[in-house]
Amino acid sequence: MTLIVRSIARWMIPSIFLLGVYVVLHGHLTPGGGFAGGVLVAGSFVLSILAFGVKKNKVETKKEWSSLTESIGIFLFWFLAFLGILWGSYFFLNVLTKMSPGARFHLFSAGSIPLYNLAIGIEVASALFTMVFVLMVFREKERP
Repeated sequence: MTLIVRSIARWMIPSIFLLGVYVVLHGHLTPGGGFAGGVLVAGSFVLSILAFGVKKNKVETKKEWSSLTESIGIFLFWFLAFLGILWGSYFFLNVLTKMSPGARFHLFSAGSIPLYNLAIGIEVASALFTMVFVLMVFREKERP
């Protein structure tokens, strides 16, 4: 890419990443949540690959991390979902509400909902990055 794209990307990538993390963590208070924040986080990684190239980003090592974090996100989501059953109640029980109720409209006011958002954000970011990686691999194989 050109020097202008790389210069702007250096400033935009951390900003987009932090915005994605903010949307994931504050999804129960503001519009957004795990899916929207995960898309923003994945978008920051994709922008990095597009602006600086595959070799500088060491995409091969990110491929293994993407698979691992995708599995962690799925496991965390299902573990939280079954936690209510393990405590002798129902599926998707908001178990943390009883332990720390918190004040309304604050970060820790929703019980386990932010943890669900975090798990979904990890899963979505990893899945989208994996999809882009697969498309890059097929693109490389098509070139003569």
